[in-house]
Amino acid sequence: MSTRYVAAIDQGTTSTRCIVYDRGGVLVSVAQRRHRQYFPRPGWVEHDASEIWSLVRLLIPEALRSAGATAEQIVGLGITNQRETTVIWDRETGIPLHRAIVWEDTRTSDLVEDLRSHGHADELQRRSGTPLSNYVSAPRLRWLLDTVPGAREGARAGRVLFGTMDSWLVWNLTGGPDGGLHVTDPTNAGRTMLMNIETGRWDRELLAAFDIPEQMLPDIRPSLSAVGVTTEPVAGVAITTMIGDQQSALVGQTALESGESKYTLGTGGFLLFNTGAELVRSRNGLITTVAYQIDGEPLCYALEGSNPTAGALVEWLKENLGLIETAAAIETLAGTVDDNGGCYIVPAFSGLHAPHWVSGSRGLIVGLTAYVTRGHLARAALETNAFGAQAMIAAVNDDLTAADAATRLTELVVDGGMTANNLLMQMIADICGLPVVRPRMAEAVALGAAYGAGLTAGFWTDTAQLRRNWQAAARWSPRMPADERDRQVATWARAVELSSNWRPA
Repeated sequence: MSTRYVAAIDQGTTSTRCIVYDRGGVLVSVAQRRHRQYFPRPGWVEHDASEIWSLVRLLIPEALRSAGATAEQIVGLGITNQRETTVIWDRETGIPLHRAIVWEDTRTSDLVEDLRSHGHADELQRRSGTPLSNYVSAPRLRWLLDTVPGAREGARAGRVLFGTMDSWLVWNLTGGPDGGLHVTDPTNAGRTMLMNIETGRWDRELLAAFDIPEQMLPDIRPSLSAVGVTTEPVAGVAITTMIGDQQSALVGQTALESGESKYTLGTGGFLLFNTGAELVRSRNGLITTVAYQIDGEPLCYALEGSNPTAGALVEWLKENLGLIETAAAIETLAGTVDDNGGCYIVPAFSGLHAPHWVSGSRGLIVGLTAYVTRGHLARAALETNAFGAQAMIAAVNDDLTAADAATRLTELVVDGGMTANNLLMQMIADICGLPVVRPRMAEAVALGAAYGAGLTAGFWTDTAQLRRNWQAAARWSPRMPADERDRQVATWARAVELSSNWRPA
């Protein structure tokens, strides 16, 4: 019998990957391409959804060739994706009506504030689990319907479809205009602010609040389920998982039980704490989100904190300021100094997210003196991730206390590309006052989609098999004195307050 594999498509903010894994969860092959970023105005971020689909058509065959595998040897394909990014397209032609509006985009801030001023914020959050902000898809979809000629009329007629990137890819993979499946899962649907967090179904009150025609929305399927079968770019591969990228990382870390968590550091920094079947409503600005759903089982929930600008800040320092030549060089530069020299960076490029939620805030650098060098700026840029994690952890533990939960977050398990930065890992341990653990497989997002695909397809029979694959590679313990930690956290809080109160003249 020929060797069997699982595959994952990881459609991220800056690139798309197709990865093939064996039964031991070991990476066999990977094919990756970056896509273009569009910034038409300050605060606006867009992607070309057609470009991303064209890349996927190249990447799947490339990954199979590199693995020496045929489509028949792939038992299941998992799709994971940047979540809130919003695309609308014509059902008959398959052509997007506008470039996709990315989750980092801030163009809908005025719409969000208008809804807030009419007293809708609390009820919208109660139904959706998500604080009202320009982070979610619904305001972007409303903007597209109001702005793109013919979009609203086409949506009402059932001709114009909406989806996050998972829906867009699966629709194309399964036939596109020739019968493509228009589907999503609760982890992605829950980030639109249009799904009821309790039922896992589209909510008519939420649709009415944003004036969204229900007929343009995809069907919601369990995250781990038999979704459909590909027709393009290779035929006959079963799609057996659809899941948002941060929830996929939770699965990839095998943090599948209540009380387990992960902190992913990629383009952004995202903390998820698994609360199991219990829906914990945050009183500290966290998102109550769906962690995943297995076909035939109830929704599994999580508390989530989000910082949209982690690796994106490093990329900005490299591309916009020329401070470093490569992203990895920031560790060396930051290591040339012992502290931040009194300098703090709040990278609110797209507003402040959890737990603050100030859409109108903007990034700032404070504490500048003639003493500050490139090294201090590099160190301050890394420290933003530690301060962001500390705020999220404090919010999670307070929410758990309020909910009389039996567990607390006492150890931070990390994943993502930035975890290769050992200096940053020590910073996080110091500022959070918790041990930080990096697993051997630090790229958990694609792995989680592959795990889901394999579980659904019967490639693995239970999660115990997956847990045996998890191994710690490194561990950092806090070394900073408590009084110094408290001083730095308090100073960071003042910088965040300044960012929150920023308003142009």
